[in-house]
Amino acid sequence: MSSAGEGLSRPLPEQVRLHVVDLAAQVLGSMPATSVPPPLRGISKFDPRKRARLGATPIAAQLEADKEFREHVADALAAGWPALVSSLAEGTVPPAAEPVLVAAAAYLTRPPGWPDMVESARCELERTAAAEGSANEQTITRLREQVALLKSSSKEEAERLREQLKAARSENSDLRRKLHDARERAKSAERRAAESEQAAEEARVALAGAGSASETELRRLRERLADAERQMEATRRAAREGRSVEDARLRLLLDALQDAAAGLRRELALPSTISRPADSVTAASPGQPGVPARALSDDDPALLDQLLALPRPHLIVDGYNVTKGGYGGLTLADQRTRLLTGLGGLVAQTRIEVTCVFDGAELNAPVQVVAPRGVRVMFSVPGQSADDLIRQLVRAEPKGRVIAVVSSDREVADSVRRMGARPVLSGLLLRRLGRA
Repeated sequence: MSSAGEGLSRPLPEQVRLHVVDLAAQVLGSMPATSVPPPLRGISKFDPRKRARLGATPIAAQLEADKEFREHVADALAAGWPALVSSLAEGTVPPAAEPVLVAAAAYLTRPPGWPDMVESARCELERTAAAEGSANEQTITRLREQVALLKSSSKEEAERLREQLKAARSENSDLRRKLHDARERAKSAERRAAESEQAAEEARVALAGAGSASETELRRLRERLADAERQMEATRRAAREGRSVEDARLRLLLDALQDAAAGLRRELALPSTISRPADSVTAASPGQPGVPARALSDDDPALLDQLLALPRPHLIVDGYNVTKGGYGGLTLADQRTRLLTGLGGLVAQTRIEVTCVFDGAELNAPVQVVAPRGVRVMFSVPGQSADDLIRQLVRAEPKGRVIAVVSSDREVADSVRRMGARPVLSGLLLRRLGRA
């Protein structure tokens, strides 16, 4: 307890304090929410296994200061140990009762003379601890003797192992010399094989006389050549794949530039052909298209619509950041399903590229997700966060493409902004999906 109970000259023994707090934590979990004392309402929501450990101090203080709460806990104790509580109320301590339970019951129920009962339990616990300490000292002495014996035997074993290690080192040295000689012989065999290839018929006769050793060496050389050819092919394949990725980036950037040029031509009302004589005649022209979109702030509701109207934009969505802000009361599976359904409708309306990223670092098993058509769904691998995966997606895009990253995480927004992407608050996407 944080302070001694009324009538106690010293605080409760530690074992008694832990028992009282544990009992109060159990009762706290079964009490109606309206009956829980205000200082303990937050603790009552803890997991039952953590309630006594994390809320021990406030629970103990409330028991000391709140008589009604202490009596509520005492009623629970009386329901489990009616004979003990009845005996204590009559001023009698059962001879076979555990001291810790007697002291806890006396502290909670407060029968006449309860401080003496607590002190008697304290004395009994101290005597028991002293007896256990004596037994522990005997055990420690016995263990020390066993340790000394083990040290002696381990020393002898270490000496024996040192001798074996010395012999093994000597043998290893001999094997190294033999290996060196074998390598030298192998090099000589390689040189002889090269000479035999140049000598034609004489070399084939020499190889036939060399026997199985030369054949083995020749097979090894052929395997090395095959490995080199495989490595060269893998290098060429990697170069082709790298080139294909760069070509895809360049093609995507060119398509975006073409769409942007077409959009700019429409915005500026540029003629598609050169001027004609009739163009010089003054006349009233049809209504002109709207002015180019103005620069919008991050929280402007029209920002997302403006970005989606640009040529070939790529919308990257921080999945859980959006769902927890919009419908965090659902399970994670329902959150994913609801968000992906909304993104599928957005793709059907705008024909844009959408990638939805979820944090998969703590998943214990693969997640089965049915992605709508046109929506790319990605989970971060163990050891990688969803934020890192989003940055990797932004870096993979060509410079100049319109990239919008939906996340209310300021760190993510600042980093993708430096990389050339446009951050969008999660609330704007939720509002846009709500209009669909």
